[in-house]
Amino acid sequence: MNYVTDELAASLITTPIYKVSMEYRSIAEHLAEQYGLSGEEISMKPIGSGHINTTMLLTDGSRSLVVQKLNTIVFPNPEHLVDNARLIEQHLVSKSQVGLYGLGIIKHVATTCDNYLVEYQGEVWRALEFIGKSYSEDVVDCAIKAQTAAGAFGGFANALNDFDAKRLNTVIPDFHNLGMRIEKLEQLIANDPHGRSKSCVDEIAFCQSQFALAQEVKAVEATLPLRVCHNDTKINNMLFNSETDKARAVIDLDTCMPGYWLYDFGDMVRTFCSPEQEDSTNLSNVVVRIDIFEAIVNGYISAVADKLTEAEKQSFILGAKVMPLMIGIRFLTDYLDGDNYFAVKHDSHNLERARNQFALYKDIVNKEAQLSAIINT
Repeated sequence: MNYVTDELAASLITTPIYKVSMEYRSIAEHLAEQYGLSGEEISMKPIGSGHINTTMLLTDGSRSLVVQKLNTIVFPNPEHLVDNARLIEQHLVSKSQVGLYGLGIIKHVATTCDNYLVEYQGEVWRALEFIGKSYSEDVVDCAIKAQTAAGAFGGFANALNDFDAKRLNTVIPDFHNLGMRIEKLEQLIANDPHGRSKSCVDEIAFCQSQFALAQEVKAVEATLPLRVCHNDTKINNMLFNSETDKARAVIDLDTCMPGYWLYDFGDMVRTFCSPEQEDSTNLSNVVVRIDIFEAIVNGYISAVADKLTEAEKQSFILGAKVMPLMIGIRFLTDYLDGDNYFAVKHDSHNLERARNQFALYKDIVNKEAQLSAIINT
Protein backbone atom coordinates (compact mmCIF):
# COMPACT_ATOMS: atom_id res chain seq x y z
CA MET A 1 0.00 0.00 0.00
CA ASN A 2 1.02 3.63 -0.38
CA TYR A 3 0.41 6.42 2.07
CA VAL A 4 -0.54 9.79 0.65
CA THR A 5 1.40 13.02 0.78
CA ASP A 6 0.39 15.68 3.27
CA GLU A 7 -0.81 17.82 0.38
CA LEU A 8 -3.32 15.19 -0.68
CA ALA A 9 -4.27 14.52 2.91
CA ALA A 10 -5.02 18.18 3.38
CA SER A 11 -7.28 18.22 0.35
CA LEU A 12 -9.14 15.19 1.64
CA ILE A 13 -9.53 16.65 5.10
CA THR A 14 -11.39 19.62 3.64
CA THR A 15 -13.69 17.41 1.53
CA PRO A 16 -17.25 17.83 2.85
CA ILE A 17 -19.39 14.81 3.60
CA TYR A 18 -21.62 15.26 0.56
CA LYS A 19 -18.60 14.48 -1.65
CA VAL A 20 -18.13 11.07 -0.08
CA SER A 21 -19.39 8.70 -2.76
CA MET A 22 -22.40 6.54 -2.01
CA GLU A 23 -20.13 3.52 -2.44
CA TYR A 24 -18.13 4.51 0.64
CA ARG A 25 -20.65 6.46 2.73
CA SER A 26 -21.97 3.52 4.73
CA ILE A 27 -18.59 2.01 5.57
CA ALA A 28 -17.08 5.46 6.25
CA GLU A 29 -19.76 6.21 8.83
CA HIS A 30 -19.43 2.77 10.38
CA LEU A 31 -15.64 2.97 10.65
CA ALA A 32 -15.83 6.49 12.01
CA GLU A 33 -18.10 5.26 14.78
CA GLN A 34 -15.87 2.28 15.50
CA TYR A 35 -12.70 4.38 15.79
CA GLY A 36 -14.23 7.33 17.60
CA LEU A 37 -14.19 9.87 14.78
CA SER A 38 -16.86 12.51 14.40
CA GLY A 39 -19.44 11.49 11.81
CA GLU A 40 -20.50 15.01 10.85
CA GLU A 41 -17.57 15.85 8.58
CA ILE A 42 -16.41 12.36 7.72
CA SER A 43 -14.60 11.77 4.44
CA MET A 44 -13.10 8.61 2.96
CA LYS A 45 -11.15 8.45 -0.27
CA PRO A 46 -9.00 5.79 -1.99
CA ILE A 47 -5.23 6.21 -1.73
CA GLY A 48 -2.22 4.18 -2.78
CA SER A 49 -1.46 1.77 -5.60
CA GLY A 50 -1.30 -1.61 -3.89
CA HIS A 51 -2.29 -4.78 -5.75
CA ILE A 52 -3.93 -6.66 -2.87
CA ASN A 53 -5.74 -4.65 -0.17
CA THR A 54 -7.99 -1.61 -0.64
CA THR A 55 -6.46 1.38 1.15
CA MET A 56 -8.39 4.54 2.08
CA LEU A 57 -7.84 7.72 4.04
CA LEU A 58 -10.58 8.27 6.63
CA THR A 59 -10.80 11.72 8.19
CA ASP A 60 -13.26 13.76 10.24
CA GLY A 61 -11.62 17.13 9.62
CA SER A 62 -9.24 16.99 12.57
CA ARG A 63 -8.00 13.40 12.69
CA SER A 64 -6.97 11.05 9.89
CA LEU A 65 -6.58 7.28 9.82
CA VAL A 66 -5.39 4.97 7.08
CA VAL A 67 -8.04 2.24 6.82
CA GLN A 68 -7.76 -0.93 4.80
CA LYS A 69 -10.20 -3.49 3.55
CA LEU A 70 -8.16 -6.67 3.80
CA ASN A 71 -8.18 -9.19 0.98
CA THR A 72 -9.26 -12.27 2.89
CA ILE A 73 -8.65 -14.52 -0.11
CA VAL A 74 -4.96 -13.65 -0.03
CA PHE A 75 -4.96 -13.33 3.78
CA PRO A 76 -7.51 -15.86 5.07
CA ASN A 77 -6.42 -15.21 8.67
CA PRO A 78 -6.33 -11.41 8.94
CA GLU A 79 -5.75 -11.60 12.67
CA HIS A 80 -2.32 -13.04 11.87
CA LEU A 81 -1.43 -9.84 10.01
CA VAL A 82 -2.34 -7.75 13.02
CA ASP A 83 -0.55 -10.05 15.47
CA ASN A 84 2.66 -9.94 13.42
CA ALA A 85 2.55 -6.19 12.89
CA ARG A 86 1.91 -5.47 16.57
CA LEU A 87 4.78 -7.72 17.66
CA ILE A 88 7.09 -5.90 15.27
CA GLU A 89 5.70 -2.54 16.40
CA GLN A 90 6.42 -3.34 20.05
CA HIS A 91 9.96 -4.46 19.26
CA LEU A 92 10.74 -1.38 17.17
CA VAL A 93 9.27 0.93 19.81
CA SER A 94 11.58 -0.60 22.41
CA LYS A 95 14.53 -0.07 20.06
CA SER A 96 13.46 3.49 19.37
CA GLN A 97 13.26 4.29 23.08
CA VAL A 98 16.98 3.51 23.50
CA GLY A 99 18.05 5.23 20.30
CA LEU A 100 18.52 2.09 18.19
CA TYR A 101 15.80 2.79 15.62
CA GLY A 102 15.17 6.23 14.21
CA LEU A 103 12.33 5.75 11.72
CA GLY A 104 8.61 6.17 12.15
CA ILE A 105 6.77 3.01 13.20
CA ILE A 106 3.56 1.68 11.69
CA LYS A 107 0.99 1.33 14.47
CA HIS A 108 -2.42 -0.32 14.42
CA VAL A 109 -5.29 1.64 15.93
CA ALA A 110 -7.79 -0.09 18.20
CA THR A 111 -11.51 0.58 18.04
CA THR A 112 -13.33 2.14 20.98
CA CYS A 113 -14.03 -1.45 22.07
CA ASP A 114 -10.30 -2.29 21.89
CA ASN A 115 -10.51 -4.44 18.75
CA TYR A 116 -8.03 -4.28 15.89
CA LEU A 117 -10.29 -5.69 13.18
CA VAL A 118 -13.74 -4.51 12.14
CA GLU A 119 -16.13 -6.76 10.24
CA TYR A 120 -18.79 -5.04 8.19
CA GLN A 121 -21.06 -6.48 5.49
CA GLY A 122 -18.80 -9.49 5.02
CA GLU A 123 -15.61 -7.42 4.77
CA VAL A 124 -12.72 -7.06 7.20
CA TRP A 125 -11.19 -3.65 7.90
CA ARG A 126 -8.38 -2.32 10.06
CA ALA A 127 -6.96 1.12 10.85
CA LEU A 128 -3.38 2.39 10.99
CA GLU A 129 -2.01 5.68 12.25
CA PHE A 130 -1.47 8.16 9.44
CA ILE A 131 2.17 9.18 9.08
CA GLY A 132 2.27 12.80 8.02
CA LYS A 133 4.93 14.91 6.28
CA SER A 134 5.71 12.01 3.98
CA TYR A 135 5.39 10.73 0.44
CA SER A 136 6.10 7.55 -1.49
CA GLU A 137 7.27 6.90 -5.03
CA ASP A 138 6.64 4.13 -7.57
CA VAL A 139 9.84 4.63 -9.58
CA VAL A 140 13.27 5.57 -8.22
CA ASP A 141 14.46 8.75 -9.90
CA CYS A 142 17.98 9.01 -8.50
CA ALA A 143 20.71 7.06 -6.72
CA ILE A 144 20.40 9.17 -3.57
CA LYS A 145 16.80 8.09 -3.04
CA ALA A 146 17.69 4.48 -3.82
CA GLN A 147 20.39 4.50 -1.16
CA THR A 148 18.07 6.23 1.32
CA ALA A 149 15.32 3.64 0.83
CA ALA A 150 17.74 0.70 0.88
CA GLY A 151 19.27 2.06 4.07
CA ALA A 152 15.80 2.27 5.63
CA PHE A 153 15.00 -1.33 4.75
CA GLY A 154 18.41 -2.32 6.05
CA GLY A 155 17.82 -0.41 9.27
CA PHE A 156 14.47 -2.17 9.64
CA ALA A 157 16.16 -5.56 9.19
CA ASN A 158 18.96 -4.66 11.57
CA ALA A 159 16.57 -3.52 14.29
CA LEU A 160 14.73 -6.85 14.06
CA ASN A 161 17.88 -8.95 14.03
CA ASP A 162 17.42 -9.93 17.69
CA PHE A 163 13.71 -10.69 17.27
CA ASP A 164 12.94 -14.41 17.05
CA ALA A 165 11.54 -14.84 13.54
CA LYS A 166 9.72 -18.00 14.58
CA ARG A 167 7.36 -15.90 16.73
CA LEU A 168 5.74 -14.53 13.57
CA ASN A 169 2.82 -16.17 11.84
CA THR A 170 3.41 -17.38 8.31
CA VAL A 171 0.64 -15.37 6.68
CA ILE A 172 1.25 -16.74 3.16
CA PRO A 173 2.92 -20.18 3.15
CA ASP A 174 5.66 -20.61 0.51
CA PHE A 175 5.45 -16.94 -0.39
CA HIS A 176 9.00 -16.94 -1.79
CA ASN A 177 9.16 -20.59 -2.77
CA LEU A 178 10.25 -20.59 -6.41
CA GLY A 179 9.76 -24.33 -6.73
CA MET A 180 6.14 -24.05 -5.63
CA ARG A 181 5.54 -21.12 -7.99
CA ILE A 182 6.90 -23.23 -10.85
CA GLU A 183 4.58 -26.12 -9.95
CA LYS A 184 1.54 -23.82 -10.00
CA LEU A 185 2.57 -22.41 -13.37
CA GLU A 186 3.02 -25.90 -14.83
CA GLN A 187 -0.42 -26.92 -13.59
CA LEU A 188 -2.04 -23.96 -15.29
CA ILE A 189 -0.10 -24.50 -18.50
CA ALA A 190 -1.41 -28.07 -18.56
CA ASN A 191 -5.00 -27.14 -17.71
CA ASP A 192 -5.21 -23.75 -19.46
CA PRO A 193 -8.63 -23.00 -17.88
CA HIS A 194 -9.15 -19.74 -19.78
CA GLY A 195 -7.55 -20.63 -23.10
CA ARG A 196 -4.86 -18.01 -22.70
CA SER A 197 -1.72 -20.13 -23.19
CA LYS A 198 -1.75 -19.56 -26.95
CA SER A 199 -1.15 -15.84 -26.35
CA CYS A 200 1.99 -16.39 -24.26
CA VAL A 201 3.82 -19.29 -25.91
CA ASP A 202 7.16 -17.47 -25.86
CA GLU A 203 6.82 -16.45 -22.21
CA ILE A 204 5.97 -20.01 -21.18
CA ALA A 205 8.96 -21.39 -23.06
CA PHE A 206 11.25 -18.83 -21.47
CA CYS A 207 10.06 -19.69 -17.96
CA GLN A 208 10.56 -23.38 -18.58
CA SER A 209 14.15 -22.72 -19.68
CA GLN A 210 14.88 -21.10 -16.30
CA PHE A 211 13.34 -23.67 -13.94
CA ALA A 212 16.76 -24.95 -12.82
CA LEU A 213 17.22 -21.79 -10.77
CA ALA A 214 14.83 -23.25 -8.16
CA GLN A 215 17.33 -25.95 -7.22
CA GLU A 216 20.12 -23.41 -6.83
CA VAL A 217 17.93 -21.31 -4.54
CA LYS A 218 17.03 -24.31 -2.40
CA ALA A 219 20.69 -25.24 -1.94
CA VAL A 220 21.69 -21.68 -0.99
CA GLU A 221 18.85 -21.27 1.51
CA ALA A 222 20.22 -24.24 3.46
CA THR A 223 23.35 -22.18 4.25
CA LEU A 224 21.55 -19.07 5.51
CA PRO A 225 20.24 -17.96 8.93
CA LEU A 226 16.48 -17.49 9.29
CA ARG A 227 15.59 -13.80 9.59
CA VAL A 228 12.60 -11.55 10.08
CA CYS A 229 12.02 -10.34 6.52
CA HIS A 230 9.81 -7.60 5.18
CA ASN A 231 9.24 -9.65 2.01
CA ASP A 232 7.89 -6.72 -0.02
CA THR A 233 10.68 -4.15 -0.19
CA LYS A 234 9.26 -2.19 -3.09
CA ILE A 235 10.28 1.44 -3.31
CA ASN A 236 6.69 2.50 -2.56
CA ASN A 237 6.78 0.65 0.76
CA MET A 238 9.21 3.22 2.13
CA LEU A 239 8.04 6.72 3.01
CA PHE A 240 10.26 9.73 2.39
CA ASN A 241 10.14 12.83 4.56
CA SER A 242 8.40 15.49 2.45
CA GLU A 243 10.57 18.25 3.94
CA THR A 244 14.01 16.62 3.83
CA ASP A 245 13.68 13.65 1.42
CA LYS A 246 15.23 11.47 4.12
CA ALA A 247 13.72 8.14 5.19
CA ARG A 248 10.50 8.56 7.17
CA ALA A 249 9.15 5.03 7.71
CA VAL A 250 9.09 1.47 6.39
CA ILE A 251 5.45 0.57 5.74
CA ASP A 252 3.22 -2.33 4.64
CA LEU A 253 4.23 -5.06 7.07
CA ASP A 254 1.59 -7.53 5.84
CA THR A 255 4.12 -10.02 4.51
CA CYS A 256 6.62 -9.77 7.35
CA MET A 257 7.48 -13.39 8.04
CA PRO A 258 10.45 -15.65 8.71
CA GLY A 259 12.67 -15.74 5.64
CA TYR A 260 16.01 -14.86 4.11
CA TRP A 261 17.53 -11.47 3.43
CA LEU A 262 18.37 -12.42 -0.15
CA TYR A 263 14.70 -11.92 -1.04
CA ASP A 264 14.49 -8.45 0.52
CA PHE A 265 17.67 -7.43 -1.29
CA GLY A 266 16.41 -8.96 -4.52
CA ASP A 267 13.06 -7.19 -4.34
CA MET A 268 14.80 -3.87 -3.95
CA VAL A 269 16.80 -4.60 -7.09
CA ARG A 270 13.60 -5.65 -8.85
CA THR A 271 11.66 -2.51 -7.95
CA PHE A 272 14.40 0.13 -7.72
CA CYS A 273 16.68 -0.56 -10.66
CA SER A 274 14.45 -0.30 -13.71
CA PRO A 275 13.50 3.21 -14.84
CA GLU A 276 10.11 1.81 -15.87
CA GLN A 277 7.16 0.77 -13.70
CA GLU A 278 6.53 -2.96 -13.45
CA ASP A 279 3.65 -2.89 -15.97
CA SER A 280 5.48 -0.77 -18.55
CA THR A 281 5.46 -2.19 -22.07
CA ASN A 282 8.58 -0.22 -23.02
CA LEU A 283 10.68 -3.35 -22.59
CA SER A 284 13.80 -1.99 -24.27
CA ASN A 285 14.06 0.44 -21.37
CA VAL A 286 13.58 -2.21 -18.65
CA VAL A 287 17.18 -2.57 -17.54
CA VAL A 288 19.28 -2.51 -14.39
CA ARG A 289 20.66 0.96 -13.78
CA ILE A 290 24.13 0.30 -12.40
CA ASP A 291 24.23 3.46 -10.29
CA ILE A 292 20.95 2.48 -8.64
CA PHE A 293 22.16 -1.06 -7.98
CA GLU A 294 25.32 0.31 -6.39
CA ALA A 295 23.21 2.63 -4.23
CA ILE A 296 21.13 -0.33 -3.01
CA VAL A 297 24.29 -2.21 -2.09
CA ASN A 298 25.73 0.78 -0.26
CA GLY A 299 22.51 1.53 1.61
CA TYR A 300 21.41 -1.95 2.57
CA ILE A 301 24.71 -3.69 3.25
CA SER A 302 26.04 -0.80 5.32
CA ALA A 303 22.92 -0.99 7.51
CA VAL A 304 23.21 -4.73 8.19
CA ALA A 305 26.98 -5.12 7.86
CA ASP A 306 27.68 -6.14 11.46
CA LYS A 307 24.96 -8.83 11.30
CA LEU A 308 25.53 -10.06 7.74
CA THR A 309 27.14 -13.46 7.20
CA GLU A 310 29.40 -14.07 4.22
CA ALA A 311 26.96 -16.65 2.87
CA GLU A 312 24.17 -14.06 3.00
CA LYS A 313 26.29 -11.49 1.21
CA GLN A 314 27.09 -13.96 -1.56
CA SER A 315 23.39 -14.87 -1.83
CA PHE A 316 22.38 -11.34 -2.74
CA ILE A 317 23.15 -11.69 -6.45
CA LEU A 318 20.96 -14.79 -6.48
CA GLY A 319 18.21 -12.75 -4.83
CA ALA A 320 18.59 -10.11 -7.54
CA LYS A 321 17.93 -12.79 -10.16
CA VAL A 322 15.28 -14.84 -8.46
CA MET A 323 12.88 -12.03 -7.53
CA PRO A 324 12.05 -10.70 -11.03
CA LEU A 325 11.88 -14.25 -12.35
CA MET A 326 9.57 -15.37 -9.54
CA ILE A 327 7.33 -12.31 -9.73
CA GLY A 328 7.20 -12.69 -13.49
CA ILE A 329 6.12 -16.30 -13.03
CA ARG A 330 3.46 -15.18 -10.56
CA PHE A 331 2.11 -12.58 -13.00
CA LEU A 332 2.07 -15.16 -15.81
CA THR A 333 0.39 -17.72 -13.54
CA ASP A 334 -2.31 -15.24 -12.58
CA TYR A 335 -2.83 -14.34 -16.24
CA LEU A 336 -3.38 -18.00 -17.13
CA ASP A 337 -5.66 -18.39 -14.11
CA GLY A 338 -7.97 -15.55 -15.13
CA ASP A 339 -6.49 -12.75 -12.98
CA ASN A 340 -7.64 -13.94 -9.56
CA TYR A 341 -4.79 -12.62 -7.41
CA PHE A 342 -3.40 -9.30 -8.65
CA ALA A 343 -5.69 -6.37 -9.41
CA VAL A 344 -5.72 -5.68 -13.16
CA LYS A 345 -6.88 -2.83 -15.36
CA HIS A 346 -7.36 -4.86 -18.55
CA ASP A 347 -7.23 -8.45 -19.79
CA SER A 348 -3.53 -8.52 -20.69
CA HIS A 349 -2.30 -6.51 -17.70
CA ASN A 350 -0.71 -9.46 -15.90
CA LEU A 351 0.89 -10.71 -19.12
CA GLU A 352 2.43 -7.29 -19.70
CA ARG A 353 3.73 -7.30 -16.13
CA ALA A 354 5.25 -10.75 -16.67
CA ARG A 355 7.04 -9.63 -19.84
CA ASN A 356 8.38 -6.62 -17.97
CA GLN A 357 9.82 -8.77 -15.18
CA PHE A 358 11.36 -11.26 -17.58
CA ALA A 359 13.08 -8.40 -19.43
CA LEU A 360 14.57 -7.19 -16.16
CA TYR A 361 15.66 -10.72 -15.21
CA LYS A 362 17.45 -11.15 -18.55
CA ASP A 363 19.35 -7.89 -18.06
CA ILE A 364 20.40 -8.89 -14.53
CA VAL A 365 21.70 -12.22 -15.84
CA ASN A 366 23.61 -10.45 -18.61
CA LYS A 367 25.22 -8.10 -16.07
CA GLU A 368 25.70 -10.66 -13.31
CA ALA A 369 29.50 -10.47 -13.19
CA GLN A 370 29.44 -6.69 -12.95
CA LEU A 371 26.75 -6.71 -10.27
CA SER A 372 28.54 -9.39 -8.22
CA ALA A 373 31.70 -7.30 -8.27
CA ILE A 374 29.79 -4.33 -6.85
CA ILE A 375 28.42 -6.47 -4.01
CA ASN A 376 31.88 -7.74 -3.15
CA THR A 377 33.59 -4.37 -3.14
